[in-house]
Amino acid sequence: MQLIISAAPVVITLFALGLGIKSLQAALLGVTVAAVGAVIAFPVPLTGLIPQLLHWLPILLEVLAIVAGGLLLSEVLRHAGVQTALASWIKTRAGGGVAAVLLVVHGITPFAESLTGFAIGITIGIPLLANFGLPPRKVAVLGLLGLCTIPWGSMGPGTMVAASLAELSFHDLGVASGFVSFIPLIATGVTAAWLVSESGERVKAVLLGALSGVMLTVAITCFNMLFGTSPAGALGSLVIILLHFLRGPKTGRQPLPAIARKGLLSYFVLLVGVLAGGWYVRANGLSEAWRFLGSPALWLFVATFLFTRGLPAKLPTNRSWVSWLQVAPVTGLFIILGMVMAISGMAAYLAQAISAIGYAYLPIAPFVGATGGLITGSNVGANSMFATTQAAIARSLGISVLWFMATHNVAAAFLMMASPGKIEMAIQLTHADAAQHRRWIQRVLLGVALAVVTGLGILNMLLA
Repeated sequence: MQLIISAAPVVITLFALGLGIKSLQAALLGVTVAAVGAVIAFPVPLTGLIPQLLHWLPILLEVLAIVAGGLLLSEVLRHAGVQTALASWIKTRAGGGVAAVLLVVHGITPFAESLTGFAIGITIGIPLLANFGLPPRKVAVLGLLGLCTIPWGSMGPGTMVAASLAELSFHDLGVASGFVSFIPLIATGVTAAWLVSESGERVKAVLLGALSGVMLTVAITCFNMLFGTSPAGALGSLVIILLHFLRGPKTGRQPLPAIARKGLLSYFVLLVGVLAGGWYVRANGLSEAWRFLGSPALWLFVATFLFTRGLPAKLPTNRSWVSWLQVAPVTGLFIILGMVMAISGMAAYLAQAISAIGYAYLPIAPFVGATGGLITGSNVGANSMFATTQAAIARSLGISVLWFMATHNVAAAFLMMASPGKIEMAIQLTHADAAQHRRWIQRVLLGVALAVVTGLGILNMLLA
């Protein structure tokens, strides 16, 4: 009975999404089922509940604040014409077409996401893609595919959580995750190229997408070995940006417009603020209460106010508020669903029960991690739910914990892009009719995710 109750929130939520039920309603249904199940079969004493809530509440509030700041900055820059100017300039540097799209999917979005996290990368990538003349539904999918380097997102806290809970080296798990990431990085490159290429050019485009994925894999893994896990995602995606610029046309290049330079300055303030703030907190040994100094939740608003030199105009402020009201409830509810399952022990019980099948669990293990990423929309949340249990299972099976956790970590991170909260955020950022294609967007992303996680499951068996 406990197995059925622990699986019910996940199964019912996924079933509801598959039927095309709105994300908010599916999230409410999942939280309700999880709460009832926790009360019936997984009660938590009040003395243990309060510390857990105090641990998760700041994370929930920070994520909601980051979503608000990201939407506001995106709206302000779009209103000023920054995104259009940048997109036009990128076309002259990357050559347009598939190359320009891969520049965003494997370069610009991962670079921004690696330094900030919490899907802020799509607030930069999607507005750029929207100016490439692509249908809004494809813009939403391509923007989310750019969240392909999440193990290194926000300088790698999700991977750090997994390493800590599994009693592994942060550096070693980062390197192993880099090797394993050839599957999702190639898959995202191939999918992006397929979506934007003409039928007669598909073979060449797909090969270019696969090559881009291979180069990003090699770059991230090498930088992870040389400089550590935290900066590897940013440095690796920066290499891809430079390579795309170098291979672009040598003639017809436009100078960077003034408004684009002003917008890039805002991004520079955001990225430097996050890095410098985080460094200051770590260097001075400040408590967790001071982590906001390096949080995108602070620096997104700072970058916005510096760009506008005061309060933003009414129109972009109102638009960002309307978008936030669409995104925040969905994002918050799915984090709460993950909280309930983690705090009550439902998530750990479910993983432990599934692992009773022995070595047959190896191809299933990445799906467990992926489920955590899908539900919470966060690599940190997914690893908080399942990393301890997954590591214990690996040890009980007598296989390499490092490689087992690498496939788990990458699977958990990859499914973040298909989480309902992230899809809702991407749809709002398109400012077009993508909402009516929500089901198509979900199916494409879940189809790519299924292929990737299946590949990770097969790799898990080979590595064992």
